[in-house]
Amino acid sequence: MATLKSRTIKPIKFLNLPLHQRALRKPLLAAMTRVLDGAHFILGPEVQALEKEVAAGCGAKFGVGVNSGTDALVLALRALNIGPGDEVLVPDFTFIATATSVLLVGATPVLVDVEPGTLTLDPKLAAKAVTRRTKAIIPVHLYGQPADMTAILALAKKHKLAVVEDACQSLGATWRGRQTGSLGDAGAISFFPTKNLGGIGDGGMLVTNRAEVAAHVKRLRNHGCDQKYIHLELGYNSRLAEIQAAALRVKLPHLEKWNRRRQYLAGLYAQGLSGTSVITPSVCKDAAHVFHQYAVLTPHRDALRKFLQVQGIETAIHYPMPLHTQPLLKGLASSKAAFPVSKRAAREVLCLPITPELTNAEAARVVEAIQAFFHKSKYSI
Repeated sequence: MATLKSRTIKPIKFLNLPLHQRALRKPLLAAMTRVLDGAHFILGPEVQALEKEVAAGCGAKFGVGVNSGTDALVLALRALNIGPGDEVLVPDFTFIATATSVLLVGATPVLVDVEPGTLTLDPKLAAKAVTRRTKAIIPVHLYGQPADMTAILALAKKHKLAVVEDACQSLGATWRGRQTGSLGDAGAISFFPTKNLGGIGDGGMLVTNRAEVAAHVKRLRNHGCDQKYIHLELGYNSRLAEIQAAALRVKLPHLEKWNRRRQYLAGLYAQGLSGTSVITPSVCKDAAHVFHQYAVLTPHRDALRKFLQVQGIETAIHYPMPLHTQPLLKGLASSKAAFPVSKRAAREVLCLPITPELTNAEAARVVEAIQAFFHKSKYSI
C-alpha cells in the first residue's frame, strides 16, 4: 500500500464548526435579527417555542430551557428532592458533570462500572451498589448510545429511586422506540456547540413528563420565583438565552437528517474496520444510537492517534480519566472499587471524526489510514 504521507491531502478535522455554521448562515442571521428587533432577550417567545418543540421531539410533555446540560442535571435533582444524606448512582466512565451535579445538590455520587461494549451504566453492578441512602440513578447515554433503560427502570421501581437521564449526548436516540430523556423522571439535554444539536454558546434543557417537576425547575431556574419579586426558595439564574433558542430552532428541523448521516458514517466505519483489531462501537438491539462520538477501542490507542495525526486526521479522547481517578472524586468511598471496564476504556478509547459534514471520501481515508497502521507487523492482529 502506498504511504499516505506521500500524498498532498487536505487535513480531516475532528470537528468543523465553521463549515457547520456556514451552511445555515442566512437563517441563523435572520433568527438573530428577529430576536434583536423584538428586544425580548430573556424567557421570550423563542425559548417558549423551543421548549415545546424539543419536548415534543423527545416524546415528553414538558421542556424547560436552562443555561447548560449541567444545570439541567442539577435542577432535576433539586426538583426531585435529592440532597444532603442521599446517594445517587452514576457511571464511572462519563464526563465529570454527571457526578458534580450530584455534589452540587449536597448528595453523594456512588460510582458504578460500565458494561463492556456499550460503556453505559452496568445495571447488575448498580443493583449491588444500592443502599438505604440511595435515592436516584443517573444513567448516561454515552456517545449517543442509550443505556439499558429497561433494566435501570426496573431497578428504580424495585427500590423507589428517581431516574434522571443524562441525555446530553443522545438527542434523537431511542430505547425500544422511545426517545432518550423521556423514559425516566427527567432528562437533561445539552446544547453545547459540539453536540448533535449545538447552539452558538452554552445552553441546555430539562424534559419531563411530570408537571410538578417542570414547574419546580422553572421556579428554580429563575431565582426560586414563580411570581416577580416573590421568591419561594433558593434558586439560580439558569435561563436559556433567547438568542440561543432562536439559533437552535433553526437547527432543530435538521437534527434527524444529521443523525441519519452520523449513523451512515458509523456503518462505513464498522464495515471498513472489521478487518482490523480495533473494537468498533456496540449497538444494542433495543437502541437507536445517534453517534455523538464514534469511539473505538484499541490497546495501541496512543500510537494509532499519532499515526493518524501524521496523516492529517484529527481524533479525540473522550475520556482519558475515569471518574474514580479524578482528584475531586478520589475521596469517595465508591472510588475504591476495581472498575476494570472503565479503566480499560480510558486507556484504549479513541474517537474518530463523525460529524455530518464529513464526506464519504474522508471517512474512507480514515479507514484506509487505520488499515495501514495495522498492516504494520508490530500491530497486526
